Amino acid sequence: MVKLIEKGVFYRNGQFCEGTDIEAGKKGTIAYSILNAHNTSGDEKNLKIKFDALASHDITYVGILMTARAGGLEKLPLPYVLTNCHNSLCAVGGTINEDDHMFGLSAAKKYGAIYVPAHLAVIHSFMREMMSGCGKMILGSDSHTRYGALGTMAIGEGGPELVKQILGRTYDVASPEVIAVRLTGKPRPGVGPQDVALALIGATFKKKFVKNKVLEFVGDGIKNLPIEFRNGIDVMTTETTCLSSVWMTDEETQRYFTMHGRPEAYKKLEPMDGAYYDGAVEIDLSLVEPMIALPFHPSNTYTVRELNENASDILRKCEIEGAAQLGLADGTLKLTDKIDPATGRVRVDQGVIAGCAGGTFDNLCAAADILRSKSVGADKFALSAYPASQPAFVRMIETGTAADLMRAGATLRTAFCGPCFGAGDVPANGGLSIRHSTRNFPNREGSKPGEGQFASVALMDARSIAATAANGGLLTSATELDVEYTTPDYKFDTTVYENRVWFGYDKPDSSVELQMGPNIKDWPRMKALHDNLVLGTASVIDDDVTTTDELIPSGESSSYRSNPYRLSRLTLSRRDPEYVGRADKVAAIAKKSYGEEFDTSLDISSEEASMAAAIAAYEAEFGALEGSTGIGSLVCAVRPGDGSAREQAASCQRVLGGSANIARDYATKRYRSNLINWGMLPLTCDGMTIGKNEGSECGEIVCGDWVILPGVRAAIAEGKSDIKGYLCKADGTVYEYTFSLGALTDDERKIILAGSLTGRAVEEKNEK
Repeated sequence: MVKLIEKGVFYRNGQFCEGTDIEAGKKGTIAYSILNAHNTSGDEKNLKIKFDALASHDITYVGILMTARAGGLEKLPLPYVLTNCHNSLCAVGGTINEDDHMFGLSAAKKYGAIYVPAHLAVIHSFMREMMSGCGKMILGSDSHTRYGALGTMAIGEGGPELVKQILGRTYDVASPEVIAVRLTGKPRPGVGPQDVALALIGATFKKKFVKNKVLEFVGDGIKNLPIEFRNGIDVMTTETTCLSSVWMTDEETQRYFTMHGRPEAYKKLEPMDGAYYDGAVEIDLSLVEPMIALPFHPSNTYTVRELNENASDILRKCEIEGAAQLGLADGTLKLTDKIDPATGRVRVDQGVIAGCAGGTFDNLCAAADILRSKSVGADKFALSAYPASQPAFVRMIETGTAADLMRAGATLRTAFCGPCFGAGDVPANGGLSIRHSTRNFPNREGSKPGEGQFASVALMDARSIAATAANGGLLTSATELDVEYTTPDYKFDTTVYENRVWFGYDKPDSSVELQMGPNIKDWPRMKALHDNLVLGTASVIDDDVTTTDELIPSGESSSYRSNPYRLSRLTLSRRDPEYVGRADKVAAIAKKSYGEEFDTSLDISSEEASMAAAIAAYEAEFGALEGSTGIGSLVCAVRPGDGSAREQAASCQRVLGGSANIARDYATKRYRSNLINWGMLPLTCDGMTIGKNEGSECGEIVCGDWVILPGVRAAIAEGKSDIKGYLCKADGTVYEYTFSLGALTDDERKIILAGSLTGRAVEEKNEK
């Protein structure tokens, strides 16, 4: 059903073909036309993008606005939407969550933003409904910022990239490769957007086939997909690790914008005849089956049929791999006990349909069609559904869809992203939840393995979740049922937005005082880069991929998102609980060496002795370090940064005194950019041995080792990409390595030299 073409192709008359003029063909893609229209550099190879609008939710907007404020923000220069869909429950941390919401409203009034109160809409539903447009570009501080099916190239990045736009800077990126995704055929009844998305993710993620590239959806199969079906596929492209996405537009796209009262936002987009793509994916929609992504990644895909036919073998494999990923003894994680002895099928404990991927009107109507006149049952299995916006919820009530779901035993909630990151519908210990949401990373459902709690999430489409609910929790493909899908007509009513949303763009009022709750704290000032760096290794992670959820947990951390120090105490708490203590000791050594106050309750004598021995061993062989020397901590991982765009994955390390990461590769551009924007070195080193992952014959890096980077400031200032570094072991052995910084723009170098984006912004402000 999915075929990869791992070479360049031309596209003509709806077919892939041969061609010769690659450079001309590259200019024929939809992506090229949109990127070129937003590029301010004058250089087609190295882009400096200015976006049409920005979007953030209430885990990220406080930090973004506080950072921009430190850089001189007076008025927002472009539309900025602040939604409140992640900490809507306001149930943890006292007044913390609602304090942040009030900060957001006051900031919207002061600086001229659009403020969407809690429970009205999840971030991406509002942006689709109100802000998207054919040919536009939108930047969001959430990784699932994707509106490609509406002809909008959208990118999810860490908050500092939004700060750059607010302060008049640009999004700097090398011109990305473009991969065509050609859709043919028509989905069978019971097959939904999540099924197509999971098939695409399963085929591309592990191969890194589309990493940091743009997916361009083409083909005559598009006309067979309703617009919300397209949106449901599109939002999940984030899990392929692509940079962005865009689709051909047609009468269905036009109907969407007309229905939403914005007919002017539509224009026809299609590739030119002879457009060239750097690779391609072919998906025959008629062959797509209902899919499931087992724990603990959206790429861990099987057909539902295949799983039910081979449940014992597949779930046992998942148990072994999951336990290894979580660092547990084999046998701790149980999934094979979910096999129903009477049928051999998998029995699940919970179903959830939610968020930007699952909570669309079309998905919930399909679920209602399946469950009409049926029952979820009064046993352990439970089903909840979260319409992704109040306008969709209103229409569900008007059409009777809401009543059908509720009569069947499903519970309906308001617009909330909690089930996607562990703040809603947390399963019982040992539970298996099937969800039409975006991710199923470890702990993403809200459990805490460190406290002996284990639960798992599998991703599925709303249709098969409803079919499973109708079967009492016994895993069931929607194609097994004979269902008449009614597809009620959707009508968009803006009344709820008109009555509750603060539409403040271009109407700033400087007299408004920011409402600062007691938990809202400024970011600490980051030091500029010293001439040399001495790095204490505080964590080594040898997993093939490390998610941002492992770097900073997405659930319990959210309540402290506006308090940098309190948030930082949770860094790596799920993956390496000893990290914070190690980083604290390195930070104490650094502060002591700088003559600053430090935590004297920490016993740092052995670490000081270890660092002194490392420097002595280095200087005995290579000579004295010249100039100023900075001291910081280091995280070493194989491929960190898959998943969320939250900059806290990097900023929390920085708050704790982190100065660098060392990796074989970075899973996403956004995590690498987060490191840079927080003044940290994004180093790679192919030859270094990281735990079980093979490297050179040199010693394996472990916690407690020191890495010395002599002359690092000069190297970065001079534009060097490779720098010499030295791994100093406890036995006095010193290994020399070549570390790569990768491609850095001039602006990124200046940010690292200044110690952070905020530091650079302050420098520029002072220069003026």
